[in-house]
Amino acid sequence: MSDYPLISCDDHLDLNMLPADLWTSRLPEHLRDRAPHIEMRDGRAVWICEGQNWGGWNGHAGKPTGPKPIFTALDRGGHIDQTERRPAVPELRLADMDRDGVYSHVIFGPVTSINLEDVELRDACYRVYNDWLAEFCAVAPDRLIGVPMLPEFPESATAELYRLAEKGIFKQANLQIAAANPRLHDERWEPFWNALEETGIILSFHVVVFMPKASDPARGKVAGVLTHAKSFVEQFIDPFVDLFAWGILERHPKIKIVIAESGVGWLPWLVEELDYRHWRLWEAKEFWEDKGGIPLKTKPSDLFKRQIYATFQESPTAMSLLQFYGENNLLWATDYPHPDSIWPNSRAAIQRQMGHLPAEVIRKLTHDNAAKLYGLDTEPKSVAVAAE
Repeated sequence: MSDYPLISCDDHLDLNMLPADLWTSRLPEHLRDRAPHIEMRDGRAVWICEGQNWGGWNGHAGKPTGPKPIFTALDRGGHIDQTERRPAVPELRLADMDRDGVYSHVIFGPVTSINLEDVELRDACYRVYNDWLAEFCAVAPDRLIGVPMLPEFPESATAELYRLAEKGIFKQANLQIAAANPRLHDERWEPFWNALEETGIILSFHVVVFMPKASDPARGKVAGVLTHAKSFVEQFIDPFVDLFAWGILERHPKIKIVIAESGVGWLPWLVEELDYRHWRLWEAKEFWEDKGGIPLKTKPSDLFKRQIYATFQESPTAMSLLQFYGENNLLWATDYPHPDSIWPNSRAAIQRQMGHLPAEVIRKLTHDNAAKLYGLDTEPKSVAVAAE
C-alpha cells in the first residue's frame, strides 16, 4: 500500500505485562518492602501495593479457565507464541510490529495512575517505571518511542519532567488528566507549563480506565463495556476547555499537546463553541475594558491548530472532519494490544477508511505528521509485512 514506514501514535505497555520485579528490584532500599509486587489472590496473580489490588498480571504460568469476557488484539490476531507479556518484551513486540507492517510505536504506559498517598513512594514508583521504559526503548529507539508517566500533582510532575529531560531520550510525557489534582487552572501548575516550554517535551493526555460499580455484577460487567465509552469524552472536556479559558495555551505558545484515545468527533463542536464565546467576549470589549481588558486575544480555533494534536484509529468520523482538522493535526494509531486495536490488520484498516483520500493525505496521517512532531528520521526504511 505504501513505500514509507507507518508510525502509530497510541500503543501500550499495560500493568499486567510489566516485569514482576520491576519495583521490588529497583526502588530505593528503604522503600522495597512496600514496593508493588505480585501475589496470588483467589488463584489469580495480581499486583499488590500498600494493601491495594492494582489488577492482574499475565506472567503467571496458570491460565484462567473458561471464555474471556473481553478479547484483546492478541486474541483476535492469534498469538505467535503463548507469551501474554509479549508487548513488554522488546524483541516480541518488534516482531508483532513487523507482522503489522508498522515501523514505530508511540508507547503509553498503564492506563491508570499510581494512586498512593505516600508522596515519596508514589513519586519513586513513577521514576522506576520511567527508567525501565528508557531501557526498554533503547533496544530500538527509532521504533519504540516511550511515553513516560508523570505524577498527577504539579510539583511532582514538574520535578519528574525536568529529570526526564536530562535523559535526553524522551520526546513526550503523559499526564493522566482525569486524576490531575488540582485542576489545570490552579496557579500551582504554572511552573509545569513553563517546564514544558523549556524542555520542549510534548505533553499528552490519555484516557484513564475506570470501571463502574453496579449492584448487579453481571449487568455491571456488561454495562461497563458500553458505558466505558463515556470516559473517552467526559475525562477531557473540563481540562480541554481550561487550556483555552485560563489562557494556558496563549501564555505558552511552545506547548504542544497530544490528546490520545479520546475520540475526535466531539472536538470540532467544542472548538466551534469556544470560538463563539470568544467572539461574544470581544463583542462586549468596551464593558471588559473597565475591568482590566480581555487577556484572551487569540481565537481558540487558531490555538487548537497551532498546539493540539489528536490520535485516531479506525474512524470514519475523523475522515469526514478533515476539513476542520486540516491534514496536519491528526495522528493515526493502532492501539496495540488493547481490545480496541486494529492490529494485526492495520494496513487493511487504513485502506478501508482512507482509500478515498489522496495518497499524500494518507501519508501525512500515517507518517509525516508524527515524523515531524516527534522529530523522527524514518527514511529510507521499510518494514516487512506478513501476508494476511
